[in-house]
Amino acid sequence: MIRLAFAIGTVFKTGYIPIAPGTIGSIVGLLVFWLIKDSASFTVEVLVVTILFFVGVWASTIVEQVLQRQDPGVVIVDEVVGMLVALMLLPPTTTVIFLAFFLFRFFDIVKPYPARWCEQLSRGWGIMMDDVVAGLYVNVLLHITLWIVPQWLM
Repeated sequence: MIRLAFAIGTVFKTGYIPIAPGTIGSIVGLLVFWLIKDSASFTVEVLVVTILFFVGVWASTIVEQVLQRQDPGVVIVDEVVGMLVALMLLPPTTTVIFLAFFLFRFFDIVKPYPARWCEQLSRGWGIMMDDVVAGLYVNVLLHITLWIVPQWLM
């Protein structure tokens, strides 16, 4: 079970890439989005994000316990889920994907409230939730932008 948790938490060892592992995790999130975007189904998007979230909580909890480090940098499943949340139910245009990626990286680094507070949640919950909140900020911002000036993001 520990090996499986590490495989999931580090997204098959991509979390061990020494340069910008959070950015790498976000890129993996884009790849997962690319795989599911054609479904264009609310149910599929929610199901994938929900499953990855709960599996991510489980895996990151185990990785954190084994490594005996709080929120270890090798865990990047949180960035994958956060990126998927950022893109949920948005049109998969180049502009939307580009903006979602850079805005997600910004919010993930800056961690505006309540994202930073979520880091205090225990174990895998804290690891995952701050990225979910960052993804929600991006998603809401892009949905509002699409509603106000839809031609900007198409």
